Amino acid sequence: MHPQTLSPAAQTLIGYGYWAMFLLMLVEGPVVTAAGAFAAALGVFDIWIVLLLSILGNLIPDAIYYAIGYWGRQQLIDKYGHYFKLTKERVAQLEELAKNHTWKALTLIKLTPVLATPGLIIAGATRLPVKKYAWISLAIAAPTSLFFLIVGYYFGAAYGTISRYFDYGGYILIALIPAFIVVYLIWKKFAEKIAERQ
Repeated sequence: MHPQTLSPAAQTLIGYGYWAMFLLMLVEGPVVTAAGAFAAALGVFDIWIVLLLSILGNLIPDAIYYAIGYWGRQQLIDKYGHYFKLTKERVAQLEELAKNHTWKALTLIKLTPVLATPGLIIAGATRLPVKKYAWISLAIAAPTSLFFLIVGYYFGAAYGTISRYFDYGGYILIALIPAFIVVYLIWKKFAEKIAERQ
């Protein structure tokens, strides 16, 4: 499919290209990854660049939150800790949890949307080793990005095939948007179940 046949909004996004996609991935990575992979299946983007940007878009905000906790520990705990019931004793308990159950703690934090931001700040505040944090984060982020990449790519491939035989390509594209949302919501539920078992 040629980009000219897409909607004006889609053409605008394509005009800004990978930079726009990456900035959107920093905010809402899974949905944008699926949309980028969808466009890649239609020949608009390179699938491997979409995957790389998705992983970076997942890791960079998390690294910022972790750094805030790591380097701002004293200021955060002393000034604002009481709002989150984070006493020095509680931080010590969290440090112990991070040392003994690092994989479980980070999986729970990263796969539970509500916990992600405060959890990563706390992970930094507990002085979880940077190298260990980075490797575990990558091990969680890469499969997540790959999952949404595959979903988007196969929806795009199906759309490309179907639209060759029917004149209803625009309607099919509109119908796929709710499908992306449903897949995303199912993923969130699945991720929460996995996190609960850790």
